[in-house]
Amino acid sequence: MTAEIAEDQVGEFVGRVRSIRESLHQVVVGQDETIDLLLTCALTGSHALLVGVPGLAKTLMVKALASTFDWKFSRIQFTPDLMPSDITGYELLGKRNNDDSPTMTFRPGPVFANLVLADEINRAAPKTQSAMLEAMAEKQVTVGGQTYSLEDPFITIATQNPIEQEGTYPLPEAQLDRFMMEIRIEYPQPDQEEEIVMKTAGGVPALPDAALDREMFLQLRDLVLAVPVPRNVAKFSVLLCGSSRPQDPRASQFVKDYISWGAGPRGSQNLVIAAKAHALLKGRTAPTESDIMAVALPVLRHRICINHRAVGDGVSTQDVIEHLLKTAQE
Repeated sequence: MTAEIAEDQVGEFVGRVRSIRESLHQVVVGQDETIDLLLTCALTGSHALLVGVPGLAKTLMVKALASTFDWKFSRIQFTPDLMPSDITGYELLGKRNNDDSPTMTFRPGPVFANLVLADEINRAAPKTQSAMLEAMAEKQVTVGGQTYSLEDPFITIATQNPIEQEGTYPLPEAQLDRFMMEIRIEYPQPDQEEEIVMKTAGGVPALPDAALDREMFLQLRDLVLAVPVPRNVAKFSVLLCGSSRPQDPRASQFVKDYISWGAGPRGSQNLVIAAKAHALLKGRTAPTESDIMAVALPVLRHRICINHRAVGDGVSTQDVIEHLLKTAQE
């Protein structure tokens, strides 16, 4: 791919993403950073975990994203009594064949969509979580010994309520690692909240029209994946994740004191992939170390576990990541 062609492709990419943002802002007020992070996940075919208190339009934002991409959308409300078959689907005894023998018919569940909103995902029991993990990791489900592939594209955006923990099940580390990003949504600014009130006083706003079709989306995703990665950028991401592991020789005393375990190789991979998308969103043809730094917090936040000493000393995961970024640059 020559530089001239790359620049043309990047210009087209930026133009299409601008139209996507404009479509989303028809119903979503503010939340520019959240929208860009969601677009980063979507344009790389990756899953995202949305964390925020109730009432911040998480569901509306995800539905608007699916509408903008013209995707099939499905929402699953996770509850303690949710069964794996409620997600994957199930087999029923169907009509008899010509030889008068019964046959089993598969009824697909709500996971068969392009974008699945797993609402309050941490409320489901571990058995149900494992069914969702197979869908997220392998893009397939297994029912009755038969494997069924999910349609491409397929991404999951899950939500968690950070203030209500009663009746919840901690997400397994293997499942957390499948989310490219943990995106935290903050309260809107006063002027934005006022605009939200004015927009919704007459009812729920209509979802935006599609900004592009499936083929256009796949072209954008392929372009992100085709972006070349400089060796120094890959090296920087590996150093960042390696330095987060207490047993690693590259770890500082700060990390050894406050971290139980750090980010694995998938963290390094996702840092680079997210940095590629971030560079394209900014109109550049290749990522730099600054792109790694820009996406480090949402990519690493759920991959690093602080210990009891960190809790007692008031050291947060964000503090740890900021320390890692500072020391990685030295």
